[in-house]
Amino acid sequence: MRKRFSQSIILVLLIVFISSDVSAQCAMCKAVAETATDDYGNHVSGGINVGIIYMMGIPYLLLGFLALVFFRDKIKSFLKDFRSIHS
Repeated sequence: MRKRFSQSIILVLLIVFISSDVSAQCAMCKAVAETATDDYGNHVSGGINVGIIYMMGIPYLLLGFLALVFFRDKIKSFLKDFRSIHS
């Protein structure tokens, strides 16, 4: 039991330290994107930010849709019970 706990702590610490090195790269990418311009002098960063928002939002939308599909009956029964209690 104690060995498993210590292994879990070591794993969490490794993930934290590895992810800090990865997140440092984002600041450099952001700086390059903010200073980058196309042939007409337009900044490229606006398009990159919109792309990041889409990539970040799509998994949440898919998970929400899957939860709605799989738990539709439970949600309906909960709402029915909730309405009967409060009416």
